Amino acid sequence: MAEARPRPSWKRRTSLTVRILAVNIIALGLMAGSLFYLDSYRKQLFEERFKLARAEAEIAASGLAVTPPAERGRLLVQVGQSQNLRLRVYDQRGQLALDSFALGEPGFTLVDPASEGWYERGGRLIDNAMGLILDSPTPDPYREPGVDQVAAWPELAEAARTGKSAVLARAARDDTPMINAAAPVGTSGEMLLVTRNARDLTQSVRDARGTLAIVLGVTLLISIQLSLFLARTIVQPLRALVRAAVRVRLGRDRAVEVPRLPERGDEIGLLARALSDMSVALRRRIDAVESFAADVAHEIKNPLASLRSAVESLEKVKDDDLRAQLTRIAAHDVQRIDRLVTEIAEASRIDAELSRTQFVPVDLHALAKALIRSRDERGENRCSTLRLATHGAGPWDVRGDEAQLARVLENLLDNAVSFSPAGGEVRVLFERDEDRLVLSVLDQGPGIPVQARDKVFDRFHSLRPAEEDFGNHSGLGLAIARTIAEAHDGTLVAADRPDRLQGACLVLSLPALADEEEVE
Repeated sequence: MAEARPRPSWKRRTSLTVRILAVNIIALGLMAGSLFYLDSYRKQLFEERFKLARAEAEIAASGLAVTPPAERGRLLVQVGQSQNLRLRVYDQRGQLALDSFALGEPGFTLVDPASEGWYERGGRLIDNAMGLILDSPTPDPYREPGVDQVAAWPELAEAARTGKSAVLARAARDDTPMINAAAPVGTSGEMLLVTRNARDLTQSVRDARGTLAIVLGVTLLISIQLSLFLARTIVQPLRALVRAAVRVRLGRDRAVEVPRLPERGDEIGLLARALSDMSVALRRRIDAVESFAADVAHEIKNPLASLRSAVESLEKVKDDDLRAQLTRIAAHDVQRIDRLVTEIAEASRIDAELSRTQFVPVDLHALAKALIRSRDERGENRCSTLRLATHGAGPWDVRGDEAQLARVLENLLDNAVSFSPAGGEVRVLFERDEDRLVLSVLDQGPGIPVQARDKVFDRFHSLRPAEEDFGNHSGLGLAIARTIAEAHDGTLVAADRPDRLQGACLVLSLPALADEEEVE
C-alpha cells in the first residue's frame, strides 16, 4: 500500500483568512501585470507618431520645393507655429539656411526638469522604472550640435544618401520624446529637418498607467474588504464550532451547546446544526453507555455474590445433600452469568450490526410462521399454544434485516410464552394500517400494569411471574426488540388487548413495503 504523501507545511500553517486574501490578491497581481503591457501601447503610439512625422516632413518638403525662395521663411514660421514644430532647411553644401525658430516665435519650448513639480518628477521616475523592468531601449539624449549642419544629424545624412525621408527619436532633458524627420527638398539637393517635442506621447502613457493604477488600487481595497468580510462570515463561525467541539471532546462541561446558527441557511448553517445534533446524540449515547455499564455491573454483581457465597460455603459444609444444593446454586449462577454476558454482548452489537446491514424486502408473516413452527419442533413453547392470525389479505412485506426482525419476533414470543399459564394461548395477529404493518403478540398472562408499560422496555427491567425460577431472564429481551424496531423506523409498545381480556399485548408497527417496491 502506497504511503500517503505528506501535505505541504504551508497548508498546515496557513489560516483560511490568509488563503482567502492570498487568492484574491494574487488574482489582482495578475491584473496588475497589465501595466507592463502598456509598453506595447507606448510602442504603438511611437510607430504612429513616426509615420506622422515622416508624412509631415515629406509634405513640408514638397511644399518648399514649389515655394519661391523669398516665401520660404514665412511658410516655415507659419507651419512651425501652427503644428508646434521646428523646421530647418539646409542648402546644397549642407549648411543651415533657414530655421523657423530664428525667423519667428518657437513652435514649442523645452522644459527644464528642475522647474517641474513633484507630480512630473514622480511620473518620470515611474517611466524610468518601467523602462528598466521591461528592458526598453533608452533613446540617446537630444542635444543641439555646436555647428548646425547636415553632417551633425544622422537622419539628415541618411535621407541625403537614400533620397528618402528618415526618422529618429531622442530624449529631451525631461525624458520626453524629440522626434526628428528628415526629407530631401525636391531635386535641388536641399534638405529639410522637422523636429517635434512629443510631450503628448509621454502624457498619454502616463495617463493610461495612472488610470489603470487607480482602478487596481480601488479594486485592491474593495477586494481586501470583501475578502475580510468573506473570511469573517466563514472563519468566525467555524472557529466558534471548533471551540465548542473541543469543549465537547474534553468533556469538561456536559452542558456545552454547539451553536446552531439558525440565521444562516448556507452550508455553514447546515454544518452547525449537524454538529449540534451530533453532539446531542453523542451526549445521549454516552449517557446511555454509562447507564448501561452501571446496569451491567449491578446485574452481574448479584449472581457473582451468590456464586462466591456458594463456593466459599462448599468447603465448610460436610452434609452431602447441602453440598449438592450449593453445587446446583453455583451452577445456576454460572448459567445466569453466561446468559447475562451473552445477551449483553448481543445488545452491545445491535447498533453496529444495524449500521452495516442492507435492508431488503422481508415477508414478516412467512417469517413468523417459520419461527412458530421451529419453536414447536424444539419444544420451546412449553405448554402454550402459538396461533397465527391475520386481519385482511396482506401483503405483509416490510423492508429490513431478516435476522434482526427474527430476533424481535423471537424475543416477543419468549416473553409471551414465559408469562402465559399452562395450556394458555399466544396469538400473533397481523393487520394493515394504511402504509404500516402492525403485528400484535397477545398472551393470557397477568398483563402489564399501565404505569409499567414504558419501563418494561428498559434494560434489565423484568416483572417475572412469582412461580418462575429467579434469574432465568436478563431483562434485555424487550429492550433489544425495541432498539431493532426503532432502527427499522418502527415502534414497539405495550397496550391493552383489543378484546379486553386479561393478558399483555405487545404491538410492533413497521413501515409496509410500498407497492412500487413490491413490483420491483
